[in-house]
Amino acid sequence: MPLKTLIGLTRDQLRSELIASGVEEKSAKMRAGQIWHWIYQRGVTSFDAMTSISKELRTKLAEHFTLDRPEIVEQQISEDGTRKWLLRFGPGIEIEAVYIPEEDRGTLCISSQVGCTLTCRFCHTGTQKLVRNLSATEIVAQVLVARDALADYPAGKAPEQRRVTNVVLMGMGEPLYNFDNVKDAIGIIADGEGLTLSKRRITLSTAGVVPMIAKAGEEIGSMLAVSLHAVRDELRDVIVPLNKKYNIDTLLAACRAYPGVSNARRITFEYVMLKGVNDSIADAKLLVKKLAGIPAKINLIPFNAWPGAPYECSDWAQIEKFADVVNAAGYASPVRTPRGRDIMAACGQLKSESVKERASAKFAELRSAELQRMPG
Repeated sequence: MPLKTLIGLTRDQLRSELIASGVEEKSAKMRAGQIWHWIYQRGVTSFDAMTSISKELRTKLAEHFTLDRPEIVEQQISEDGTRKWLLRFGPGIEIEAVYIPEEDRGTLCISSQVGCTLTCRFCHTGTQKLVRNLSATEIVAQVLVARDALADYPAGKAPEQRRVTNVVLMGMGEPLYNFDNVKDAIGIIADGEGLTLSKRRITLSTAGVVPMIAKAGEEIGSMLAVSLHAVRDELRDVIVPLNKKYNIDTLLAACRAYPGVSNARRITFEYVMLKGVNDSIADAKLLVKKLAGIPAKINLIPFNAWPGAPYECSDWAQIEKFADVVNAAGYASPVRTPRGRDIMAACGQLKSESVKERASAKFAELRSAELQRMPG
Protein backbone atom coordinates (compact mmCIF):
# COMPACT_ATOMS: atom_id res chain seq x y z
CA MET A 1 0.00 0.00 0.00
CA PRO A 2 1.46 3.43 -0.92
CA LEU A 3 2.56 5.69 1.91
CA LYS A 4 0.36 8.66 2.79
CA THR A 5 1.79 12.12 2.27
CA LEU A 6 1.84 14.65 5.08
CA ILE A 7 2.14 17.57 2.63
CA GLY A 8 -1.02 19.63 2.27
CA LEU A 9 -2.81 18.35 5.38
CA THR A 10 -4.39 20.91 7.69
CA ARG A 11 -3.06 20.98 11.24
CA ASP A 12 -6.06 18.98 12.47
CA GLN A 13 -5.68 16.44 9.67
CA LEU A 14 -1.98 16.06 10.45
CA ARG A 15 -2.72 15.48 14.14
CA SER A 16 -5.37 12.87 13.28
CA GLU A 17 -3.00 11.01 10.97
CA LEU A 18 -0.35 10.88 13.70
CA ILE A 19 -2.83 9.45 16.19
CA ALA A 20 -3.97 6.85 13.64
CA SER A 21 -0.34 5.80 13.15
CA GLY A 22 0.13 5.16 16.87
CA VAL A 23 1.34 8.49 18.27
CA GLU A 24 -0.13 9.10 21.74
CA GLU A 25 -3.07 11.49 21.59
CA LYS A 26 -1.74 13.67 24.42
CA SER A 27 1.48 14.38 22.50
CA ALA A 28 0.06 14.38 18.96
CA LYS A 29 -0.57 18.14 18.86
CA MET A 30 3.02 18.93 19.87
CA ARG A 31 4.43 16.39 17.41
CA ALA A 32 2.23 17.79 14.64
CA GLY A 33 3.65 21.26 15.36
CA GLN A 34 7.20 19.96 15.14
CA ILE A 35 6.57 18.15 11.87
CA TRP A 36 4.76 21.19 10.46
CA HIS A 37 7.83 23.31 11.21
CA TRP A 38 10.21 20.87 9.52
CA ILE A 39 8.05 20.54 6.40
CA TYR A 40 7.20 24.19 5.81
CA GLN A 41 9.82 26.24 7.61
CA ARG A 42 12.82 24.11 6.70
CA GLY A 43 11.66 22.17 3.66
CA VAL A 44 13.00 18.76 4.68
CA THR A 45 12.29 15.85 2.37
CA SER A 46 13.22 13.08 4.81
CA PHE A 47 12.04 12.30 8.33
CA ASP A 48 15.66 11.57 9.25
CA ALA A 49 16.34 15.31 9.00
CA MET A 50 13.82 16.10 11.77
CA THR A 51 16.44 16.15 14.50
CA SER A 52 14.16 17.54 17.23
CA ILE A 53 12.09 14.34 17.04
CA SER A 54 13.21 11.05 18.57
CA LYS A 55 14.78 8.47 16.29
CA GLU A 56 12.05 5.98 17.24
CA LEU A 57 9.30 8.33 16.10
CA ARG A 58 11.19 9.24 12.93
CA THR A 59 11.35 5.55 12.06
CA LYS A 60 7.62 5.16 12.70
CA LEU A 61 6.84 8.19 10.53
CA ALA A 62 8.91 6.81 7.66
CA GLU A 63 6.97 3.53 7.87
CA HIS A 64 3.60 5.26 7.45
CA PHE A 65 4.18 8.52 5.60
CA THR A 66 6.11 10.30 2.87
CA LEU A 67 7.28 13.85 2.12
CA ASP A 68 7.96 13.16 -1.54
CA ARG A 69 7.44 15.93 -4.08
CA PRO A 70 5.71 15.37 -7.42
CA GLU A 71 7.84 14.20 -10.32
CA ILE A 72 9.54 17.10 -12.06
CA VAL A 73 9.23 16.07 -15.69
CA GLU A 74 10.97 19.18 -16.95
CA GLN A 75 12.33 22.48 -15.69
CA GLN A 76 12.84 25.32 -18.17
CA ILE A 77 14.53 28.64 -17.50
CA SER A 78 13.72 31.59 -19.74
CA GLU A 79 16.28 34.08 -20.99
CA ASP A 80 14.57 36.60 -18.64
CA GLY A 81 15.00 34.34 -15.57
CA THR A 82 11.44 33.01 -15.49
CA ARG A 83 11.29 29.34 -14.47
CA LYS A 84 8.65 26.82 -15.48
CA TRP A 85 8.16 23.37 -13.99
CA LEU A 86 6.17 20.60 -15.62
CA LEU A 87 4.98 18.47 -12.69
CA ARG A 88 3.44 15.00 -12.85
CA PHE A 89 1.23 13.66 -10.04
CA GLY A 90 0.39 10.41 -11.81
CA PRO A 91 -0.21 9.01 -15.30
CA GLY A 92 -1.69 11.82 -17.38
CA ILE A 93 -1.94 14.11 -14.33
CA GLU A 94 0.36 16.97 -15.27
CA ILE A 95 0.35 20.68 -14.55
CA GLU A 96 2.69 23.62 -14.96
CA ALA A 97 3.86 26.14 -12.36
CA VAL A 98 5.86 29.29 -13.09
CA TYR A 99 8.20 31.47 -11.02
CA ILE A 100 8.66 35.08 -12.20
CA PRO A 101 11.56 37.00 -10.60
CA GLU A 102 11.31 40.77 -10.57
CA GLU A 103 13.37 43.52 -9.00
CA ASP A 104 11.07 44.03 -6.02
CA ARG A 105 9.31 40.66 -5.78
CA GLY A 106 9.24 37.04 -6.87
CA THR A 107 5.85 35.72 -7.97
CA LEU A 108 4.95 32.05 -8.12
CA CYS A 109 2.01 31.21 -10.39
CA ILE A 110 0.39 27.90 -9.44
CA SER A 111 -2.40 25.75 -10.85
CA SER A 112 -5.60 24.53 -9.18
CA GLN A 113 -6.87 22.04 -11.77
CA VAL A 114 -5.52 19.73 -14.45
CA GLY A 115 -7.02 21.37 -17.52
CA CYS A 116 -10.00 23.71 -17.35
CA THR A 117 -13.73 23.76 -18.08
CA LEU A 118 -14.03 27.40 -19.09
CA THR A 119 -12.72 27.40 -22.70
CA CYS A 120 -11.72 31.08 -22.66
CA ARG A 121 -10.85 31.81 -26.28
CA PHE A 122 -7.57 33.63 -25.65
CA CYS A 123 -6.19 31.02 -23.22
CA HIS A 124 -4.09 28.01 -24.23
CA THR A 125 -5.09 26.14 -21.05
CA GLY A 126 -8.71 26.59 -22.04
CA THR A 127 -8.14 24.31 -25.05
CA GLN A 128 -7.38 21.42 -22.66
CA LYS A 129 -10.38 19.61 -21.21
CA LEU A 130 -10.63 19.33 -17.44
CA VAL A 131 -9.06 16.10 -16.15
CA ARG A 132 -9.67 16.69 -12.45
CA ASN A 133 -9.25 19.05 -9.52
CA LEU A 134 -5.91 19.20 -7.75
CA SER A 135 -5.88 18.21 -4.09
CA ALA A 136 -4.64 20.59 -1.40
CA THR A 137 -1.52 18.40 -1.28
CA GLU A 138 -0.89 18.92 -5.00
CA ILE A 139 -1.46 22.68 -4.78
CA VAL A 140 0.88 23.13 -1.80
CA ALA A 141 3.47 20.84 -3.42
CA GLN A 142 3.93 23.37 -6.22
CA VAL A 143 5.12 25.92 -3.67
CA LEU A 144 7.49 23.35 -2.13
CA VAL A 145 8.96 22.49 -5.54
CA ALA A 146 9.70 26.17 -6.18
CA ARG A 147 11.18 26.71 -2.74
CA ASP A 148 13.31 23.57 -3.10
CA ALA A 149 14.69 24.86 -6.40
CA LEU A 150 15.30 28.36 -5.05
CA ALA A 151 16.55 27.33 -1.57
CA ASP A 152 13.90 29.63 -0.20
CA TYR A 153 12.50 28.24 3.04
CA PRO A 154 11.59 30.77 5.78
CA ALA A 155 13.72 29.36 8.64
CA GLY A 156 16.63 31.70 9.31
CA LYS A 157 15.67 34.16 6.58
CA ALA A 158 14.43 37.71 6.94
CA PRO A 159 11.36 38.48 4.81
CA GLU A 160 13.38 40.73 2.51
CA GLN A 161 15.70 37.80 1.72
CA ARG A 162 12.97 35.55 0.40
CA ARG A 163 12.68 34.86 -3.30
CA VAL A 164 9.04 33.74 -3.41
CA THR A 165 7.24 36.80 -2.05
CA ASN A 166 3.87 36.39 -3.80
CA VAL A 167 1.71 33.47 -4.88
CA VAL A 168 -0.99 33.78 -7.53
CA LEU A 169 -3.53 31.12 -8.42
CA MET A 170 -3.50 32.11 -12.08
CA GLY A 171 -2.16 28.90 -13.58
CA MET A 172 -4.22 26.07 -14.98
CA GLY A 173 -7.86 25.84 -13.89
CA GLU A 174 -10.58 27.90 -12.21
CA PRO A 175 -9.81 28.05 -8.46
CA LEU A 176 -13.42 28.68 -7.41
CA TYR A 177 -14.47 25.39 -9.02
CA ASN A 178 -12.07 23.66 -6.59
CA PHE A 179 -13.03 25.70 -3.56
CA ASP A 180 -12.35 23.38 -0.61
CA ASN A 181 -8.91 22.26 -1.76
CA VAL A 182 -7.90 25.81 -2.67
CA LYS A 183 -9.10 27.05 0.72
CA ASP A 184 -7.04 24.44 2.61
CA ALA A 185 -3.97 25.05 0.45
CA ILE A 186 -4.08 28.84 0.92
CA GLY A 187 -4.49 28.30 4.67
CA ILE A 188 -1.21 26.37 4.71
CA ILE A 189 0.61 28.83 2.44
CA ALA A 190 -0.49 31.73 4.65
CA ASP A 191 0.15 30.01 8.00
CA GLY A 192 2.51 32.10 10.12
CA GLU A 193 4.35 28.96 11.26
CA GLY A 194 4.21 27.36 7.83
CA LEU A 195 5.05 28.90 4.46
CA THR A 196 4.42 32.34 5.99
CA LEU A 197 3.01 34.38 3.12
CA SER A 198 0.50 37.06 4.09
CA LYS A 199 -2.92 36.66 2.48
CA ARG A 200 -2.31 40.10 1.00
CA ARG A 201 0.46 38.46 -1.01
CA ILE A 202 -1.75 35.61 -2.21
CA THR A 203 -4.08 36.31 -5.12
CA LEU A 204 -6.89 34.08 -6.31
CA SER A 205 -7.91 34.71 -9.91
CA THR A 206 -11.38 33.85 -11.17
CA ALA A 207 -13.08 34.15 -14.53
CA GLY A 208 -16.21 35.17 -12.65
CA VAL A 209 -17.85 32.31 -10.71
CA VAL A 210 -20.21 34.79 -9.09
CA PRO A 211 -21.88 32.59 -6.43
CA MET A 212 -18.49 31.70 -4.93
CA ILE A 213 -16.94 35.18 -4.82
CA ALA A 214 -18.44 36.30 -1.49
CA LYS A 215 -17.71 32.87 0.01
CA ALA A 216 -14.08 33.22 -1.07
CA GLY A 217 -13.83 36.60 0.61
CA GLU A 218 -15.36 35.32 3.83
CA GLU A 219 -13.62 31.94 4.12
CA ILE A 220 -10.33 32.35 2.22
CA GLY A 221 -9.62 36.07 2.57
CA SER A 222 -6.94 36.34 -0.09
CA MET A 223 -6.65 39.11 -2.65
CA LEU A 224 -8.99 38.77 -5.62
CA ALA A 225 -8.26 39.08 -9.33
CA VAL A 226 -10.96 38.92 -11.98
CA SER A 227 -10.32 37.88 -15.59
CA LEU A 228 -12.52 40.50 -17.22
CA HIS A 229 -11.09 41.01 -20.73
CA ALA A 230 -14.19 42.69 -22.20
CA VAL A 231 -16.76 45.26 -21.14
CA ARG A 232 -19.54 44.36 -23.57
CA ASP A 233 -21.56 41.21 -22.90
CA GLU A 234 -21.81 40.26 -26.56
CA LEU A 235 -18.00 40.20 -26.75
CA ARG A 236 -17.30 38.66 -23.35
CA ASP A 237 -19.77 35.87 -24.17
CA VAL A 238 -17.27 34.84 -26.87
CA ILE A 239 -13.96 35.55 -25.11
CA VAL A 240 -15.02 34.24 -21.68
CA PRO A 241 -18.04 31.94 -22.26
CA LEU A 242 -18.79 31.84 -18.50
CA ASN A 243 -20.21 35.32 -19.11
CA LYS A 244 -23.33 33.71 -20.61
CA LYS A 245 -24.10 32.42 -17.10
CA TYR A 246 -22.88 35.40 -15.06
CA ASN A 247 -22.83 38.57 -17.13
CA ILE A 248 -20.64 41.60 -16.61
CA ASP A 249 -23.02 43.61 -14.44
CA THR A 250 -23.72 40.57 -12.21
CA LEU A 251 -20.00 39.93 -11.86
CA LEU A 252 -19.18 43.54 -11.02
CA ALA A 253 -21.97 43.65 -8.43
CA ALA A 254 -20.31 40.68 -6.70
CA CYS A 255 -16.98 42.50 -6.82
CA ARG A 256 -18.48 45.61 -5.21
CA ALA A 257 -19.72 43.39 -2.38
CA TYR A 258 -16.46 41.42 -1.96
CA PRO A 259 -15.76 41.20 1.79
CA GLY A 260 -12.98 43.55 2.84
CA VAL A 261 -12.60 45.33 -0.47
CA SER A 262 -11.16 48.81 0.08
CA ASN A 263 -8.56 51.21 -1.27
CA ALA A 264 -5.99 49.26 0.74
CA ARG A 265 -7.30 45.93 -0.57
CA ARG A 266 -8.19 46.49 -4.18
CA ILE A 267 -9.54 43.99 -6.67
CA THR A 268 -7.32 43.46 -9.69
CA PHE A 269 -9.07 43.33 -13.05
CA GLU A 270 -7.12 41.49 -15.73
CA TYR A 271 -7.61 42.68 -19.30
CA VAL A 272 -5.82 40.90 -22.14
CA MET A 273 -5.17 43.17 -25.13
CA LEU A 274 -6.51 41.61 -28.34
CA LYS A 275 -5.85 43.43 -31.60
CA GLY A 276 -9.00 44.87 -33.12
CA VAL A 277 -11.20 42.96 -30.65
CA ASN A 278 -11.31 44.71 -27.26
CA ASP A 279 -8.65 47.41 -27.51
CA SER A 280 -10.52 50.46 -28.80
CA ILE A 281 -10.60 53.77 -26.98
CA ALA A 282 -14.37 53.29 -26.66
CA ASP A 283 -13.68 50.01 -24.81
CA ALA A 284 -11.24 51.81 -22.50
CA LYS A 285 -13.81 54.49 -21.65
CA LEU A 286 -16.50 51.89 -21.02
CA LEU A 287 -14.11 49.92 -18.81
CA VAL A 288 -13.56 52.96 -16.63
CA LYS A 289 -17.31 53.60 -16.48
CA LYS A 290 -18.14 49.99 -15.57
CA LEU A 291 -15.59 49.87 -12.72
CA ALA A 292 -16.69 53.15 -11.13
CA GLY A 293 -17.00 52.77 -7.39
CA ILE A 294 -14.95 49.57 -7.12
CA PRO A 295 -11.54 49.96 -5.41
CA ALA A 296 -9.58 48.47 -8.27
CA LYS A 297 -6.35 48.06 -10.14
CA ILE A 298 -6.36 47.17 -13.83
CA ASN A 299 -3.67 44.94 -15.29
CA LEU A 300 -3.37 45.33 -19.04
CA ILE A 301 -1.88 42.12 -20.45
CA PRO A 302 -0.37 42.00 -23.94
CA PHE A 303 -1.77 38.84 -25.53
CA ASN A 304 0.71 35.96 -25.44
CA ALA A 305 0.41 33.93 -28.60
CA TRP A 306 0.33 30.14 -28.77
CA PRO A 307 0.08 27.69 -31.71
CA GLY A 308 -3.35 28.02 -33.32
CA ALA A 309 -4.41 31.03 -31.28
CA PRO A 310 -7.36 32.90 -32.83
CA TYR A 311 -6.11 36.37 -31.83
CA GLU A 312 -3.13 38.70 -32.18
CA CYS A 313 -1.65 41.04 -29.61
CA SER A 314 -2.69 44.67 -29.85
CA ASP A 315 -0.12 47.05 -31.28
CA TRP A 316 2.00 48.64 -28.57
CA ALA A 317 0.91 52.17 -29.53
CA GLN A 318 -2.72 51.13 -29.10
CA ILE A 319 -2.01 49.54 -25.71
CA GLU A 320 -0.44 52.81 -24.56
CA LYS A 321 -3.44 54.84 -25.73
CA PHE A 322 -5.75 52.45 -23.91
CA ALA A 323 -3.62 52.71 -20.76
CA ASP A 324 -3.67 56.53 -20.95
CA VAL A 325 -7.49 56.53 -20.72
CA VAL A 326 -7.47 54.15 -17.74
CA ASN A 327 -4.69 56.03 -15.94
CA ALA A 328 -6.41 59.38 -16.47
CA ALA A 329 -9.46 57.98 -14.67
CA GLY A 330 -7.34 57.35 -11.56
CA TYR A 331 -6.71 53.63 -11.89
CA ALA A 332 -3.27 52.14 -11.52
CA SER A 333 -3.03 50.28 -14.81
CA PRO A 334 0.40 48.78 -15.33
CA VAL A 335 0.95 47.05 -18.63
CA ARG A 336 2.18 43.61 -17.61
CA THR A 337 5.55 42.95 -19.21
CA PRO A 338 5.38 39.53 -20.90
CA ARG A 339 7.69 37.10 -19.11
CA GLY A 340 8.78 33.63 -20.14
CA ARG A 341 7.33 33.77 -23.65
CA ASP A 342 10.31 31.84 -25.06
CA ILE A 343 9.42 28.82 -22.87
CA MET A 344 5.62 29.18 -23.20
CA ALA A 345 5.39 30.28 -19.55
CA ALA A 346 3.60 33.59 -20.04
CA CYS A 347 0.03 34.35 -19.00
CA GLY A 348 -2.44 32.13 -20.87
CA GLN A 349 0.20 29.79 -22.33
CA LEU A 350 0.24 26.94 -19.77
CA LYS A 351 -0.81 23.46 -20.82
CA SER A 352 0.04 19.88 -19.81
CA GLU A 353 2.90 18.48 -21.87
CA SER A 354 1.11 15.17 -22.48
CA VAL A 355 -1.79 17.10 -24.02
CA LYS A 356 0.62 19.09 -26.20
CA GLU A 357 2.24 15.85 -27.33
CA ARG A 358 -1.12 14.25 -28.14
CA ALA A 359 -2.14 17.35 -30.11
CA SER A 360 1.15 17.32 -32.04
CA ALA A 361 0.77 13.60 -32.76
CA LYS A 362 -2.80 14.13 -33.95
CA PHE A 363 -1.69 16.99 -36.21
CA ALA A 364 1.09 14.80 -37.65
CA GLU A 365 -1.40 11.97 -38.23
CA LEU A 366 -3.85 14.26 -40.00
CA ARG A 367 -1.08 15.84 -42.07
CA SER A 368 0.20 12.40 -43.10
CA ALA A 369 -3.30 11.33 -44.18
CA GLU A 370 -3.67 14.58 -46.14
CA LEU A 371 -0.37 14.01 -47.97
CA GLN A 372 -1.37 10.46 -48.85
CA ARG A 373 -4.56 11.73 -50.47
CA MET A 374 -2.68 14.24 -52.63
CA PRO A 375 -2.18 13.19 -56.26
CA GLY A 376 1.29 12.29 -57.51
